[in-house]
Amino acid sequence: MKLFQNRSILLGVTGSIAAYKAVDLASRLTKAGAKVNAVLTPGAEKFITPLTFQSVTGCKAFTDKDLWEGETHVTHIGLGHNADFIVIAPASADFMAKLAYGFGDSLLAVSILASHCPMLAVPAMDGDMYNNPATQANIAILRDRGIHFIGPDSGHLASGLAGVGRMSEPADIFGKIRLVLSRDNYLKGKRILVTAGGTQEAIDPVRFITNRSSGKQGYAIAQAALDAGADVILVTTPTGLEAPYGCEKVLVKSAEEMQNNLLDRLPDCDALIMCAAVADFRPKQISQQKIKKSSGYHKIDLEPTEDILGEIAGIRSSMPNLKAVFGFAAESQDLIKNASEKLNKKKLDMMIANDISSSDSGFEVDQNRAFFLFPDGNKKEMPLMEKSDLAEKIIAELNRFF
Repeated sequence: MKLFQNRSILLGVTGSIAAYKAVDLASRLTKAGAKVNAVLTPGAEKFITPLTFQSVTGCKAFTDKDLWEGETHVTHIGLGHNADFIVIAPASADFMAKLAYGFGDSLLAVSILASHCPMLAVPAMDGDMYNNPATQANIAILRDRGIHFIGPDSGHLASGLAGVGRMSEPADIFGKIRLVLSRDNYLKGKRILVTAGGTQEAIDPVRFITNRSSGKQGYAIAQAALDAGADVILVTTPTGLEAPYGCEKVLVKSAEEMQNNLLDRLPDCDALIMCAAVADFRPKQISQQKIKKSSGYHKIDLEPTEDILGEIAGIRSSMPNLKAVFGFAAESQDLIKNASEKLNKKKLDMMIANDISSSDSGFEVDQNRAFFLFPDGNKKEMPLMEKSDLAEKIIAELNRFF
């Protein structure tokens, strides 16, 4: 994951039963390509050991012992100066109070005092402790200094009570770190609209016409746009996928719903990437009751659905903010010919052409291969690769329009 490659992340772990979740977070960051140095406070060591973090990160985990008995007297300076990002997970009420007032009574505290990088705090404590005016005042001080926060969540607490105070889940923390790291990237300030999934055209209250689109490529594009610093609106059909952290998710079902949502939002967007597989036809009439098998053969008359890209092409001149429109063509034959015709007919800036006849790419798998087609007749071939990698290449092409 390019965003995390060669990044040095300091993971501060403080005294909380939620410390076990920090191991999952450390693992996620390491798998993404980051170098993770965990720094445990004395309280954290009551719940978990440095060896656990060393085992999942492959890097030394530090404790207060290293502040006084380390190999060098500037361990805390090095940890703070070398960090590209600091995340405190879990962040106890005690540690946030010390952080707010500049205490330097632990290796983690003095490392933070010596740092110059973005920081994220992940509170975890009992609900009454979190809602205490003193804790809220400390959080306000830290926010004013530019420290980012995520959570806490609500749910069952270690005290046996239920309420706010649970540490956010590692997947969400990872997403928040990813979002913060990307905010100053090359698409900063741009609003990108991405569609994903296969539309559903109702037959009756139970059945519908759809296609094999999993939504994976569209979701990967949304994530790549976020990583590039853009604000992202993801208009998606039901897919079962987790939307990328930080995007605005809009759930639709039919082609008509998708078109209406796009037309409402496009005037305020800088680009559209139309990755959704929109049905070409829908039933002329929708049965208000479930069609019974006992009723015998039932004929379903079809009619064309909305031509979304065609509609956008006709009104694009009225949307000066919209600098680029990319489309997808999923074809089983004459790939380049059919995709090129669609590119020109819809007046697109780039067409991503997929050959859906290959079993190792396209629908329902994690890999894809494609051709990028352009209005001037040029094309670029994209060999088989992860959909996340193809998404990054698509977003890189988008950057040419700004």
